[in-house]
Amino acid sequence: MVLLCGPPVFLASVVGWPLPTTWPTSGQVLDWLGQPSLITIDVLIKVAAVVLWVLWAGLVLVVLGEVIARATRWRLPRIPLPSTVQSLVTGLIAGLSVTAGSSVVHAAAPQAVPATQPAVPQQRIPQPVLSPPRADPVPGWAATAPGGAHRVVRGDTLWDIADRRLDDPRRWPEIYALNKGRKQSNGYALTDPDVLHTGWVLGLPARQATPPRPSTPDVSPPAPPADPDPTHSPAPDRTLPGDGPTTAPTPEATPSAGELEDPGSERDDGHQSPVDSDGVRLPSHAWVSLGLAALIAATAALLRLQRRRRTPLATTPIPIRTEPAATPLPSSLRVADAAGRRLLTPRPGRHSASEVMPAPPPTPAPVGHDTHGQEVSLFDLPGAGVALNGVGALSTVRAILAAALSTGVVDHAAARPIVVTTGGTLSRLLPTGVEPAGLDPDRTAFDDDRLIVLADASNAVTHLEEEMIHRRRLLDTMDASNVAEVNARGDHAELQPPYVIILAADDARRHAARIAAVATHRRALHLHPLILGDLDATPGYHIDADGTPTDDAASPVARWSTLTAPDLTDVLDLLREAAPRPEPGTDVTPHHIESEPETASNTATVTAIPTSVSSQPAPVTLTVLGPITLTVNGAPITTGVRTGSYAVLAVLAAHPAGRTLDHLTATLHPDTEPTTAARRVHTDLNAARTILRKSTGITGKGNFITYDSATTRYRLDPALIDVDLWRMLNAIDRANKATDDTSCLTALHEAADLYGGDFGADQDWAIDHATTHRHHILNVYARIAELLEPDHPDQAIAALEKAIDHDPVNEELYQRIMRIHGRQHRPDAVRRTLRLLEERLTDLGEAEVSDTTRRVAQRQLDPKPPPSQTP
Repeated sequence: MVLLCGPPVFLASVVGWPLPTTWPTSGQVLDWLGQPSLITIDVLIKVAAVVLWVLWAGLVLVVLGEVIARATRWRLPRIPLPSTVQSLVTGLIAGLSVTAGSSVVHAAAPQAVPATQPAVPQQRIPQPVLSPPRADPVPGWAATAPGGAHRVVRGDTLWDIADRRLDDPRRWPEIYALNKGRKQSNGYALTDPDVLHTGWVLGLPARQATPPRPSTPDVSPPAPPADPDPTHSPAPDRTLPGDGPTTAPTPEATPSAGELEDPGSERDDGHQSPVDSDGVRLPSHAWVSLGLAALIAATAALLRLQRRRRTPLATTPIPIRTEPAATPLPSSLRVADAAGRRLLTPRPGRHSASEVMPAPPPTPAPVGHDTHGQEVSLFDLPGAGVALNGVGALSTVRAILAAALSTGVVDHAAARPIVVTTGGTLSRLLPTGVEPAGLDPDRTAFDDDRLIVLADASNAVTHLEEEMIHRRRLLDTMDASNVAEVNARGDHAELQPPYVIILAADDARRHAARIAAVATHRRALHLHPLILGDLDATPGYHIDADGTPTDDAASPVARWSTLTAPDLTDVLDLLREAAPRPEPGTDVTPHHIESEPETASNTATVTAIPTSVSSQPAPVTLTVLGPITLTVNGAPITTGVRTGSYAVLAVLAAHPAGRTLDHLTATLHPDTEPTTAARRVHTDLNAARTILRKSTGITGKGNFITYDSATTRYRLDPALIDVDLWRMLNAIDRANKATDDTSCLTALHEAADLYGGDFGADQDWAIDHATTHRHHILNVYARIAELLEPDHPDQAIAALEKAIDHDPVNEELYQRIMRIHGRQHRPDAVRRTLRLLEERLTDLGEAEVSDTTRRVAQRQLDPKPPPSQTP
């Protein structure tokens, strides 16, 4: 107030009104300039007073502008005053803001200093804060930054943030470059590395100095003290002994009780979940929309079914394993598979087999999402084609290629998109040294024309024009206005799929007029040019490295999906393996031939499975085959059990030898910051122990879930917990060791009765475990059929049909049924079995059964007479 009111009062009392009553004429001005003696001290004082009045007026305007900006978030034009006055006003308003309870922080960009000398960042006068800290959510571009997000607090500088979060303060320019120009929630953006506002959210580059945490460590740490059973500990959220850090966490790193309950709670610890409301961040730091993640998950589901279909049975002895089956997905795509699988819905069909195959995702060729979070299809983009440029263009084109080729794979629709490109363009999208090729370079698949790789742009554009001419003639013949009308008609068998051509701008520029002529009919003919770079007459979008467009108003996509070159290679490999093939299948030797040599594939790998050593049954029964349930003395526990506790119990059931805390967190919370994940598992362990003690009345430290300080492993106590999976595996082991068929059948039927469904129900982490144990039960039923067929062939067929109920796509089960029908001279039953398999595979998206299955059926339909015996 002194600065605002003092100058006018001083000037009015000492100088008075500085302006003259009458303004001088031009002649008087010339006389003054010619005779300096006419300029008196009084005149100079009045001129200086005028200057001071002008400066005071500017000061008032600057203050008024800062006050309006603070109150309304409107930024007025900057008044060109000396920097001293600007700094004075800024300091004044900042001081008032601090007094009013607001806080502000500055990022001083350090000057270049020698590497051997410590740099001291320069501090500048604070700038005003327009919103309180932590009042706004983390923006998507910051949440998906390679190193996560950091919310600015009082006292932060870019130097300090780089020092704490990246272990190298000299990396502050990377933080500045990553966030420059990003509009924050208070209306400002980072344009000066010396100025930050409290509450801003900054994206961070990757912290390269931090090695990745191994998902399944093989080396246990030194033996810690025995588990003190943290249920009775006064600090239930501390790290369990032997599996976590040896030093106590700092208060800043200790989550509140609410964070233990809420896996999605935000923590300012630099770790962000790779899955947000609109997409998924891959381990490579690429980002894909949920629509593309769903396509990847659907393709993975198809591939898992195909592996189940091809898996041979081994019945004598039955291999016993507890490790999960090999996953069909590379590590780069597993997080996308997990996120996309939650969006898939079962496909409706005629058979129960349809429940294991998802319906295709609704959005074809998704390229990203709009401002409302809705998926945007490549085919719905406006304009005549799409041209992408900017640092993120190459990554976006990779994602679009993956999305187009993944569309329609699940149902093998006739209208699956066809992509045409050149070898040079595809080489730019793939890693160095990977040869550009179609989905089926060895021509063993049925859809070898879905990715057409031509020699150069001239051939590609000619191919595009030929397709345009063909479709235009077809529309004229069918009297239709567009391809969609032709595809909707039932009297035309030739569907016209979406056609996408991908070219680099440098190659396509000399053919720009030809491409523009085709793109004019883009929607009517379903022809979609995609250009990497700028091309005349083609709508262009500039894409940043994270997939965000630089001009939000012009782009119909708020964020485009991106993929790295290795990610694209993994997607193409996944599509190649999932493509239907005229495969030979598995030809099974008839069971009555006992001369099969013993190999590694048919030798049982027996894992130590706990068995009850007491004549009394365990008080608790854990069921993991089917829905996970707990039963105490025959009564199910229906309330009070945390979902996380069920998951922990299921993991320990799958690993009878036990798991360390690192194993548990890597399995159950692979995308969560390690310390937070450990505490969540810790809480779930405590809750499971508490509910079991309360339900059974059995008290004591460390019971139900024991802890071995020598191996740092947690395991279920078999004396107190009986697991249906363990009983099934033990029954199979007894069947393998049985010396007569009766005792073998008894053990096998016991194992079959214990199988209540797939292991772990719908738990994401349990999918590959479920595959292992499903194969156990298929082998059980196949062995039952072998033992029953000589005297009871119909019961053998019934056993194999029960196995088919558990896995409707395993071809060897159908082959065994057809062989029994053939030996019983039932050709009609053989045909029905083959037809049933064809229908099941059709419902699941498959086109053909294997050649081996057809040969088996043909041999049963046309049996050769035994060779004539000569005397």
